[in-house]
Amino acid sequence: MKFVKESVIRATPERVFAFHELPDAFQRLVPPWENATVVQLADISVIGSQAIIEQKIFGLVPSRWVAEHTAYDPPRFFEDVQVSGPFKSWRHRHYIDPHADGAILRDEIEFEPPLGPLGALAAPIFIEPKIAKMFDYRHEVTRKWCEDEA
Repeated sequence: MKFVKESVIRATPERVFAFHELPDAFQRLVPPWENATVVQLADISVIGSQAIIEQKIFGLVPSRWVAEHTAYDPPRFFEDVQVSGPFKSWRHRHYIDPHADGAILRDEIEFEPPLGPLGALAAPIFIEPKIAKMFDYRHEVTRKWCEDEA
């Protein structure tokens, strides 16, 4: 399955990329309604660096998510991949491209839900709307920092 979120941000690609390099960028991007605890932060500039997040899926089921940074090409691209966690697979590519009004921030996620065919049936109802809501929030936080703090 694939999810894509794209936004125009009125800031240079370098500024948008710099936001993601902030030491507390990930904490800023966790929506307040998520029950998530950052156990270990990753440095996106270090290939192999891992982030560890503990959360409760649907507020009930404990989950530990380990994501490893696998690509870093400033100011246009970085990638993280789930090593272990709630999905069968998860690859998150972050693209930042020049645009006439500043930059385009594009998140592309390729994922396989858990639970095989049952997870695939449930994804459009439970998983995809949750991902969309989370990335709407993340893009708004990024936009606000990049445009307001400039």
